[in-house]
Amino acid sequence: MSDLATTQDLESRLEQYRTELTGYCYRMLGSAFEAEDAVQDTLVRAWKSFEKFEGRSSLRSWLYRIATNVCLDMLSAGNRRARPMDLTAATPVAQAQLTARPEITWLEPVPDGRVLPSVADPADRTVERETIRLAFVAALQHLPPKQRAVLILREVLAWKAAEVAELLGTSVASVNSALQRARATLAESAPAESDPADPLDEEQQKLLERYVAAFEGYDMKALTALLHEDATMSMPPYDLWLRGHEDIVGWMLGVGEVCRGSKLLPAVANGSPAFAHYHPSQIGEGYEPWALIVLEISGGRVGAMDFFLDTERWFPLFDLPGRLDREGHAVEVSPKEVSPEE
Repeated sequence: MSDLATTQDLESRLEQYRTELTGYCYRMLGSAFEAEDAVQDTLVRAWKSFEKFEGRSSLRSWLYRIATNVCLDMLSAGNRRARPMDLTAATPVAQAQLTARPEITWLEPVPDGRVLPSVADPADRTVERETIRLAFVAALQHLPPKQRAVLILREVLAWKAAEVAELLGTSVASVNSALQRARATLAESAPAESDPADPLDEEQQKLLERYVAAFEGYDMKALTALLHEDATMSMPPYDLWLRGHEDIVGWMLGVGEVCRGSKLLPAVANGSPAFAHYHPSQIGEGYEPWALIVLEISGGRVGAMDFFLDTERWFPLFDLPGRLDREGHAVEVSPKEVSPEE
């Protein structure tokens, strides 16, 4: 076999693990872009040092060992990705102020297809989706990096304690101890439960249809009827977040009035229903990107609305249109149509 064929074969063997490694690194790092960087670094390191791979463990285990070391190195600076509710208390709408924090502060959304490998067992797929939910990944960020790795490998990926111990170069007793501490910490910041949504059942589909109708019609009475009483709303990169009908509606009818007349296109993010949010263009006809909205649904109502406002980052990542026409249809925007100021 030629060197070229050998190289292509190795690249193909490594590449088959990209999606699941990205899911692992995303849970570790809380950033879609950092996860992809970590996986690329992992595959490059594996390719360069493949001659040293002795086959005492599986190729998959070896790649996870490299990926874990890459993530631990990236986390050594001590930064922890967070949601607004991890950093501040809920703000009454009368006192609301928009204070932006740097990009590196925030837990990032991720498209399901980037992090969820194809699995045949519906139960396994449910676990995969539940463990990329924003609330769950945010809870993971409260763990020290090595405890985070242990919990993900043991609880999410179902590795045996001995396998994790070998990967981390430690003892089974140490792994079990780290897992126990991680579980205790996670219990203190346990994410709220959400309804399974793979696929959406008829009731959930109708809920989302009513949500779109209420939002696009800017019908606050109808929107309120779809929200839990203690529903939350956040808007990264701003650290402001709101809780409850009164404050959410107060915001929507105040500063949020710019959203009146918007259009929503369905999407999926973090194992949850999502929408690309476009508001009426300020420079012409049609609609411009405004936010990626990720919803949490539980008990037949919406429990959380997270508006990710950095559309220049999120819309390309999710392959979302850069503009809609007057009828709400996607428009391809050529580079010549976009000025540097846009």
